[in-house]
This record gives sequence, C-alpha cells and structure tokens, in this order.
Amino acid sequence: MKQALVIGASGGIGAALAAELKTRGYAVTGLSRSRDGLDVTDAASVARHLGALEGPFEAIFVATGTLAAGARPEKSLSAIAPEQMARVVAVNAIGPALVLAQVERLLPREEGSMVGVLSARVGSIGDNRMGGWYSYRASKAAANQMIHGAAIEIGRKRKAAVVAALHPGTVETAFTAGYPGHDKVTPEEAARRLCDVMAGLEPAQTGRFYDYAGREIPW
Repeated sequence: MKQALVIGASGGIGAALAAELKTRGYAVTGLSRSRDGLDVTDAASVARHLGALEGPFEAIFVATGTLAAGARPEKSLSAIAPEQMARVVAVNAIGPALVLAQVERLLPREEGSMVGVLSARVGSIGDNRMGGWYSYRASKAAANQMIHGAAIEIGRKRKAAVVAALHPGTVETAFTAGYPGHDKVTPEEAARRLCDVMAGLEPAQTGRFYDYAGREIPW
C-alpha cells in the first residue's frame, strides 16, 4: 500500500487531506502540534518527529500556517508589528523549510512521489495588485522561494519527485472565519482539488506554484 504523510493533520485542510488520501488508497500518517507536539518552528522538534518516521512516502503534504499569529493582517506599513511579523514568518516560511530539510530521505528513491506545500496566491509578487497583508504576503513569498529551492535540491537525487507550492483557494476553516465576502469551498473540496493537482503533475513541473485548478501562478 502507498504511504502518505500530512504535516498539520489536525487543521481544517490538513485533516481533509488525510481523509482524501485515505479514499485514494494511501495509508496516512499525520503529524500536528495539537496532537503530537510537533513545532515546525523548532528544528529539534521537526528532526525528532520526522526522524522517527521510516517511509517511503509516495505523497507528502505540508498543511501548516498562520494568517497573522493571532492578530489581524496589516492594512498599512504603519501597522507592522515586528514581533508579530517574525512569528508569521517563522510559522509560514521557516517551518516549511525545516520540514523540507527532512523530506528527501522519506521519499522513494526511484518511484514517483509528490510533495505539496500549502502557500497562498497573496504570496505572489507578480500578482500583488492591492498591497497590504505585509507579514502574510512576505512569509508566503519566502515560503515559495524555499519550496522552489527544495525542489531543485531534492530533484538531484529523487528525479521522479514533484515538489510544488499550492494555493488552495479560500477554504471554510477557522483560519478564514473572520473574513466574509469571499467565495469559499469546504476543506473536503479543497483537499480533493489539491490531490488532483498534485497527481496530475509530472517531474518536469517540479518547483512551481499552482492553484487549486492546476493553473500556474506567477512568482
């Protein structure tokens, strides 16, 4: 049986991804802060939890993140609070980077595999037409760079692997509860679409940024 790993498996999208992967025939291992004590911003915690896994995992999803570390996204430069920004960057960019550092050894050496890391369209510099949300935008842009670089490094030894940044759309979770007015989808629908996107990618497409419909997003 194929194996899948979901980091952030207790969150809305993470739990839905775990459930969707099970329906697709995967044996799923889930890790999260609330259930397992995994702190993606702590290198020792990441090394300990992922180091205890053997794999190989044909599918890995990183579904961790924070919108504003318990505050509100900034509407202006004057609203930036350094400690809040540092926390958002730690969770959204440093966390995935620490996880990706452990991923290569967990993937099959020869067979195809996929690594999807949740990002957000607002992390696209080329697509930024409204400004604002400085910490969140910057953290996701940084995460995209980490993902792109990781795809290159992982691809040197795992040539059949696909590593991609993923925009899930606006999903009905606690994460988006305070932001009405957007067309939202259920976590289950988001998970289905993201799994479809990753399953449809070829190794030549590794290191890129895709939305929930499989459309490439500019950096």
